[in-house]
Amino acid sequence: MNKNQQILFLSHGGGPLPLLGDPSHSAMVRCLKNLAASVQKPSAILVVSAHWEESMPTVTSGPNPSLIYDYYGFPEESYHIAYPCQGEPLLAESVQEQLALAGIRSQLDDKRGFDHGLFVPLKILFPEADIPCIQLSLVNNLDPVLHVRIGEALRALDFENLMVIGSGFSFHNLRAFFSPETEDAKLMNASFEAWLKETCSNPALSEETRMQRLFEWEKAPGARYCHPREEHLLPLHVCSGLAGRACNQVFELQILEKQSSMFFWSEGP
Repeated sequence: MNKNQQILFLSHGGGPLPLLGDPSHSAMVRCLKNLAASVQKPSAILVVSAHWEESMPTVTSGPNPSLIYDYYGFPEESYHIAYPCQGEPLLAESVQEQLALAGIRSQLDDKRGFDHGLFVPLKILFPEADIPCIQLSLVNNLDPVLHVRIGEALRALDFENLMVIGSGFSFHNLRAFFSPETEDAKLMNASFEAWLKETCSNPALSEETRMQRLFEWEKAPGARYCHPREEHLLPLHVCSGLAGRACNQVFELQILEKQSSMFFWSEGP
């Protein structure tokens, strides 16, 4: 990790609900506010969002990106949420350069705006919207090895006091959110969360072992129940590849009545 760099994988909840006072997101909102109060304010933020996939890694490079309200069926107010942060074109170019040095082709996009994977959690973390941001897409082959490699490539980014956020969800089974809870479902949720915590936070694991577990995440207990499709998990792979070590803090939460977690890496033990 670079000096002063902070890395956060967060579970971003359901659409705009965290900003609408939904009680099933109160623990998430409280966690993010407490975290924001305890960290050094970054000079720029790079967000890897579960809600953007391209055929190759793509980086927003416009100076003033708009917002993309990429959710449906919510109250009218949720389509007027504002988060007028600036872009950071030089950081976007640096990301592309580091990916190229690692042999990973990527592209810049100066037209795309910020999706809710960025503006919903950042409106909680840094409501002043005074920190420039860029967004990095997932790759639509959803290859866990590639996403770890992307994180590893970003270790060489030379940007003082950068925060990197993987915006996903440690549990993301949409059908399960709206189905009656069963004991089997609770067990699969709890088992996967325990595996994820062990993988990301146990300093006794070698980095080779940690990465192999992430590469083979489908073998974890309850894996495909918790992630029928893995786009909400893969921002964690980028964060883990970037950090190259166990996280400093684990936040265990209930979001939408499911066990969920967040992981934070910063300087120090």
